[in-house]
Amino acid sequence: MTAQDMAAVEPFELFAIRYGVHTGRRASDNFINADIHDDGENLEYFVWVARRSDRLVVVDTGFNPKSAAERGRTLLRRPAEGVRALGIMPEDVDQIVLTHLHYDHAGSLGDFPRACFHVQDTEMAYATGRCMCHGFLRHPYDVEDIVGLVRHVYGGKVAFHDGVSELAAGLTLHRVGGHTDGLQVVRVWTRRGWVVVASDATHLYENFRRTSPFPAVYNVGDMMEGFCTIRRLADSEDHIIPGHDPLVMQLYPPMTRELDGIAVRLDVPPRQVGAR
Repeated sequence: MTAQDMAAVEPFELFAIRYGVHTGRRASDNFINADIHDDGENLEYFVWVARRSDRLVVVDTGFNPKSAAERGRTLLRRPAEGVRALGIMPEDVDQIVLTHLHYDHAGSLGDFPRACFHVQDTEMAYATGRCMCHGFLRHPYDVEDIVGLVRHVYGGKVAFHDGVSELAAGLTLHRVGGHTDGLQVVRVWTRRGWVVVASDATHLYENFRRTSPFPAVYNVGDMMEGFCTIRRLADSEDHIIPGHDPLVMQLYPPMTRELDGIAVRLDVPPRQVGAR
């Protein structure tokens, strides 16, 4: 759609909800070509919400307490409780985009009982196919999450996508692959223009800015091309939201004073444009 066309489209409000953290990382945990002796940035865990008068879309469902305990992650709050803090009842959410099916993006599906889950064909095939015979590729998945999603397929609660799809005027899905075979990003029309919820197409700002891939990867070439794709889809680099960067909570304002440290607005410019 042209800029003139988009002027007639109601923009989405867009939020990031912080629900977990992983500390004690090395730089080599975050960048393929980093020195293994260097300290690395912590990872923070988010789900996202896009809403306007006619639509409400939640992006990802995060991990659950069992996964947090098993993997040594800190669960600050159940993602559904973060959604509830925005005044949204999890049981009323009927559209959820799963960017991919790793444990920290597709756990806790049962906390959203009415939801239809939007997944790329290639991600479901990847998460249930021969690649899962390899421990390195299987490790970021939780078998119970995948089995739960298969049950939702049979219950008529999964919508599959192949490449690029429009869920609504101003909200589109784009398969980029790389981190997983079916990773998708979400392009959202907001009052500041096109924002891309990149999820794990770039874990940190520095992954795409330095063109330095994250080590948990299925196809490095696709991940590198994904950096180009998210740049093309977003209005600027400051319109790209990485999946796990603690800077997100520093660059964007809280939704309310009470939600400081929990939820920030992404439909407004960052406090420091071009921040590194």
